[in-house]
Amino acid sequence: MHAIAAVGLAVFLAVTGVTHFLAPGYFRSLVPAWLRRERLLVAVSGAAEVVVGVLVLVPCTRQAGGWAAAVLISCYQVSHADALRRARQDRPRLLERPVGAVARVVVNVLYIAWAVAVARSAA
Repeated sequence: MHAIAAVGLAVFLAVTGVTHFLAPGYFRSLVPAWLRRERLLVAVSGAAEVVVGVLVLVPCTRQAGGWAAAVLISCYQVSHADALRRARQDRPRLLERPVGAVARVVVNVLYIAWAVAVARSAA
């Protein structure tokens, strides 16, 4: 079971990382305006996700990769918390409404828990 969770996380990270380059506009829309440099942040985070995904995939680097994934995904919580702060019921997109913004925070916490579980099980 642990290997399945690790491979699943690795694939999730790698695919999401590659998607940063295939659909950068979507990911730039998630970056809070006050952070600026959306293009750079999207490119760096996409590359980091691919690298961390590979670390998680390889058994001898899985523990480090799992912890790196937890840290990386935790960094995204800034974006989700900012979305929650700006959420309004009258927004057209679900993820910009309070319920969608709360869902983003909760799902991100679950991703962090997944990464921590992979890191701990690799020890």
